[in-house]
Amino acid sequence: MEAIRARIAGRSLAPGDRLPSIRRFAETMAVSPSTVVEAYDRLAAEGLIRARPGSGFYVSGAALPPLSFAVDPSLHDRAVDPFWVSRQSLEAPPEALKPGCGWLPADWMPTEALRKALRAVARADDALLTDYGGVLGSRALRRILLGRLATEGLQLGQDQVLLTASGTHAVDLTCRYLLRPGDTVVVDDPCYFNFRALLRAHQVQVVGVPYTPTGPDVERFEAVLKQASPRLYLTNAGLQNPTGAGIAPQTAHRLLNLAAAHDLTIIEDDLFADLEPEPTTRLAALDGLNRVIRIGSFSKTLSASLRCGYIAARVDRISDLADLQVATGFVGASPVAAEAIAHVLAGGGYRKHLDEVHRRLARKRREVIARLRSIGVEPWIEPRGGFNLWCRLPGEIDSAELARAALKEDIVLAPGDVFSPSQTASRFMRINVTHCDDPRLMSFLRLSLSG
Repeated sequence: MEAIRARIAGRSLAPGDRLPSIRRFAETMAVSPSTVVEAYDRLAAEGLIRARPGSGFYVSGAALPPLSFAVDPSLHDRAVDPFWVSRQSLEAPPEALKPGCGWLPADWMPTEALRKALRAVARADDALLTDYGGVLGSRALRRILLGRLATEGLQLGQDQVLLTASGTHAVDLTCRYLLRPGDTVVVDDPCYFNFRALLRAHQVQVVGVPYTPTGPDVERFEAVLKQASPRLYLTNAGLQNPTGAGIAPQTAHRLLNLAAAHDLTIIEDDLFADLEPEPTTRLAALDGLNRVIRIGSFSKTLSASLRCGYIAARVDRISDLADLQVATGFVGASPVAAEAIAHVLAGGGYRKHLDEVHRRLARKRREVIARLRSIGVEPWIEPRGGFNLWCRLPGEIDSAELARAALKEDIVLAPGDVFSPSQTASRFMRINVTHCDDPRLMSFLRLSLSG
């Protein structure tokens, strides 16, 4: 009986499956057939199995217990480091609240357009569904990207865009190409926490430059260039993560002049481009992709499941990066994912989707900012777009301690120091306004901050 129960619980026997014959199971268990008969009769009386005259015994439909997964206790005990928010957000149970995560809820995404695109891809030639695809990636998607980049003043050729497996993969590939262990990289302080995690994997020295509402502190940036001779500056464009700020034109010009004087390459990650209501200054456009490498993806506005990113750069760099991608992954973006994304972007529905997202985000930012201010939490700035708020906590509240306490209530928060190379953001927290509707969040924050 215990052997049968174990097989049912372990899913090796499912509802409707036929059990071994009495004789065969008696041989397997090294018992008499009468013992197996008695065991089967008792299991049938419990409702776990049922007999079919002349056919044998079968697992009943009610036999299977609900599937449950044990929560890894080490997730709660992990150090609050650059990997912490990603692990907690991705591994959180379905009922958890995730105001610390970095994506929109599913009901904000164009799921019907995605289903339509996937149906269209399913009707495509067999080669699309089975082959690797070209070295640079889908021509259709690259053609659309060239058109989008042209609206910024970047007139590029087909050989200047490379599709990758994701935006993160694009950053990683470019870092592999440009960096060697021990090199120095400049990042914003605060910056996207996964930049810190990825650069740690590349064994480089990371130097943070304070980020202001108009971009990096240029005087401090120049001092770092003189003192540390970095090879690379890695930053967000448009809506900086986590602050939601952007770079002013005069700051951008000064940065590019400094980059030219100090032989510095810049990676501009434009992940949040489509969440800007109106386009703003881009280093890549001002530079013409001389020293700047542009990176982007579609995970924030289309789908994080259809993994696809891109790199736009000089022809010589794209050629080298394509070879490196072949060497390390053979090809980048899945042809199926790339064609599905191209199908969505090519239709007029994508622009309508973005217009609706912008309206919803503007309303949601106002609502959440008002709620946060009512409990003493103050946004650093009020961003023009996007879903991130970089917030200062009241008093001497430590955001890492608050995040650990929240986790016990199934609430995933993003504490400030995971974003800060200098570890000077312990009183800050990044909050995703689209995940703040559940009253449990504000109730937890109100009680925690007042106590």
